[in-house]
Amino acid sequence: MIQYKNHLGTISVSNRVFERLAQNAAVNCFGVAGMAGETEPGRLSLLAIRKPRAVTVTVKDNALWVDLHVLMAYGVNISAIVQSIVNKVSYQLESATGIPVKEVNVYVDGLRTAE
Repeated sequence: MIQYKNHLGTISVSNRVFERLAQNAAVNCFGVAGMAGETEPGRLSLLAIRKPRAVTVTVKDNALWVDLHVLMAYGVNISAIVQSIVNKVSYQLESATGIPVKEVNVYVDGLRTAE
């Protein structure tokens, strides 16, 4: 929970809001096939069994620290896509909240092929 205080009172924003903003920014990047823990209908995923958090946003020293677990599309340049995710997530969070993003960590948990 992040709290803003001003002369009118206090505004509290849940971490889930920041997580949702980061997730939407990441999934809309070219080459991202989904977030970790998502399964396709009729398929069982080992990642889904242990249920990892696809997005974690932490607040330290008045800055945001973001961890993303993504699935990439097969055949894309992973390092270029990861850099795109870092830039887009940082920009989206900073422009929506006004809070600086200190670090964005992207973990590629798997690849998806087109079937």
